[in-house]
Amino acid sequence: MTRSIIKRACSSAEQLPADLHPVLRRIYAARSVESAADLDYSLDKLIPPAELGGLPDAVKLLQDAIVNRQRIVVVGDFDADGATSCALCLRALRAMGATEVHYLVPNRFEYGYGLTPEIVSVAAELQPDLIVTVDNGISSVDGVAAAKEQGIKVLITDHHLPGEQLPAADAIVNPNLVDESFPSKSLAGVGVAFYVMLALRTRLREQGWFDSKAIPEPNLAQYLDLVALGTVADVVPLDRNNRILVQQGVQRMRAGHCVPGIRALLEVGGRSLSRIVATDLGFTVGPRLNAAGRLDDMSLGIECLLTDDAVAAAEMAARLDTLNRERKDIESDMQSRALDAIASLNLDDKQLPVGLCLFDPDWHQGVIGILAARIKERFHRPVIAFARSGEGEIKGSARSVAGLHIRDALDAVASRHPDLIAKFGGHAMAAGLSLPEDHYPAFAAAFDEEVSRQLSRDDLNDVVYSDGELSEQELSLETAQLLRDASPWGQGFPAPVFEGDFNVVSHRVVGQRHLKMTLSPESGHCQIDGIAFNTEVLPRGSQRVHMAYRLDVNEYRGIVSAQLIVEHMEAR
Repeated sequence: MTRSIIKRACSSAEQLPADLHPVLRRIYAARSVESAADLDYSLDKLIPPAELGGLPDAVKLLQDAIVNRQRIVVVGDFDADGATSCALCLRALRAMGATEVHYLVPNRFEYGYGLTPEIVSVAAELQPDLIVTVDNGISSVDGVAAAKEQGIKVLITDHHLPGEQLPAADAIVNPNLVDESFPSKSLAGVGVAFYVMLALRTRLREQGWFDSKAIPEPNLAQYLDLVALGTVADVVPLDRNNRILVQQGVQRMRAGHCVPGIRALLEVGGRSLSRIVATDLGFTVGPRLNAAGRLDDMSLGIECLLTDDAVAAAEMAARLDTLNRERKDIESDMQSRALDAIASLNLDDKQLPVGLCLFDPDWHQGVIGILAARIKERFHRPVIAFARSGEGEIKGSARSVAGLHIRDALDAVASRHPDLIAKFGGHAMAAGLSLPEDHYPAFAAAFDEEVSRQLSRDDLNDVVYSDGELSEQELSLETAQLLRDASPWGQGFPAPVFEGDFNVVSHRVVGQRHLKMTLSPESGHCQIDGIAFNTEVLPRGSQRVHMAYRLDVNEYRGIVSAQLIVEHMEAR
């Protein structure tokens, strides 16, 4: 695999504000932002709920359940998007007068993903009138059928891609249904849940519910901290609609308006609430929340988001932090074994499978998604990591690269080899699947064949996209803060990356495997700190390097300074 730096192409920026900083003008133009309207993240600029299909039927189900004091059971998913979706629905429904609202989240090691018949059996013990799925359900044909057999109504709210057959639910809300015209296909599960709650509040207001019951009409903006967290943690593309949801949530958090659980998770991660940005949610809060679902039971994460007791939130955040440390240790061991397995093949990058599958019977099934992502980053090709899930079956977690829709690739494999895969589902860049263990060799070959059909070896070359160079004057704390305040950056709306030539004035290894440097631009005389994570030596030992980097704000022991986060470095 080779890695190269390519400058981003820019669109027209003539309609952007005249007083916009030149660096920001360049960055936005490279992300197809054409006018000030594209940067207006006011809540009133959200796509109206009326444009999302399925809401009238969904709202009717929820309204009837609230008015008639029916029992609602929310069935979530075992990741951060599912946890935030679940917490949002419980908080919002209770605020709107629901008196019987409970939740279940499948333990991934016992029940698997989604509304399975087994989970329906567990839910039935709570005697629900209505099951509401969040961040799952669009593939739960058998589970919905099992619920209907028991006379339980089902509302599915999901954002995953549907299969050929939809479950026979009483209502489905999913922006990615085949005939759905909702403009934003990138809503996370928590975003879909938020839209459902918005529409429900409007219906209850119109029916005079709040006035008749003397219930204060809830301001649903108070739940945008949960929406922002789930959206960023699920790594969905930050189109304008999602940027509005994330930016509004982050602004509320900075002002101190967030649930105690998010505050506590930020604190154990060493982040200041008043200074957070969207990436802090993805790299600090999300992994700790996800650790519960990966290693234990996501109920711990959901309870952390549900509690209004700061002491209880702190205790649960500490437990989640401990689980996350355990997850890191497990992941490190799995990654070492995966790299050893790849090395044992004695193949260079050009000979490795284009679609790479890895399986170890001792791997932890809750961590294979992270492992697949790490191996994908290292070898820049689609990767599926498998672990045993019991009863002769293995589960795989897939991560893709630009140019390959991983869920569609799995669909193509299933079409050509109908008996290989037991079930699968997912997105363009991530997916999950299950298959009999003895099918693994045939599947690995079929997956590589399909990926090779869609990608060439040249597609496996890694590219770092650059926003050009910064002048010596622009390598400043002021510019770093400007870029930080211009967020949210994320999937589909990437943080700015610049390039330039630098002299390495000094360097040392910190934290055992990170290269801390003092740098001076070749075109100037200033000095600035830089850090290259997971790098211990300079390329070819050269003191002159060309690098791609992010300009960030570093705060250490009360001192705030600009710092370069190195994305790629090569000798000059």
